Amino acid sequence: MPKGKGAGKSLVRASLAIHEPPVGISTTPGSLMKSFDFDFNPAQLTIGRRATWTVTPTASNRDGAQPEFIGSESREMSVEIFLDSSDQPTSDTVMKKVKSLLDCCAVTARSKDADQPSPPWVVFQWGSFKTARFTAYVGSVDASYTLFGTSGVPIRAACQLRLHEIPGDPEGQNPTSGALTAQRVHRVVAGDSLQSLAWREYGDATVWRAIAEANGIDDPSTLASGAELVLPAAQEVGR
Repeated sequence: MPKGKGAGKSLVRASLAIHEPPVGISTTPGSLMKSFDFDFNPAQLTIGRRATWTVTPTASNRDGAQPEFIGSESREMSVEIFLDSSDQPTSDTVMKKVKSLLDCCAVTARSKDADQPSPPWVVFQWGSFKTARFTAYVGSVDASYTLFGTSGVPIRAACQLRLHEIPGDPEGQNPTSGALTAQRVHRVVAGDSLQSLAWREYGDATVWRAIAEANGIDDPSTLASGAELVLPAAQEVGR
């Protein structure tokens, strides 16, 4: 897929937050290892969920037995990440980004040291698309390299990710549970405003007050270039 096709580079960029797995029985992701920002937003993604029922046939019921509900399974999502550094034919950026995705299926050193070996936990986010936002583990990563530089280094790739939801506390029971999943730090540059940051991060410019409150900003009209702002988790802003 050449540059600019599909969803393209919209103002609100999709991202994958990669976290250390929690310690103990917590359902809150651990510390943020890496925030993987998409070069291009997905052209499509697939979300699925299944409910399990069972039917026990009986000889006395010729019309069929009554189905019995067993339970609901967690959500699954399949999404493609398109990577392209063809404008820098000697760059190893694509190779490094693919490796960071493949590493999502490998045990982290910190979890191994804690005697609870586990691959990272991840949270996919895309602005205000709340249906697609949940804590998950990466079930599989398939990378297709489609273009190579003169030295043989891949400069274009498409990665297919399969995410499986990790159930957590019911919404509203743990007000801090989302704080680690998407919190980011932004360094202010010329032209930034709280409204533009809110639009870019959450897809809603009207929630700029959440950024102001998180950073103790009394006068939103004066943002100093170079200052670092904490961007709250989208789950918290949604509340």
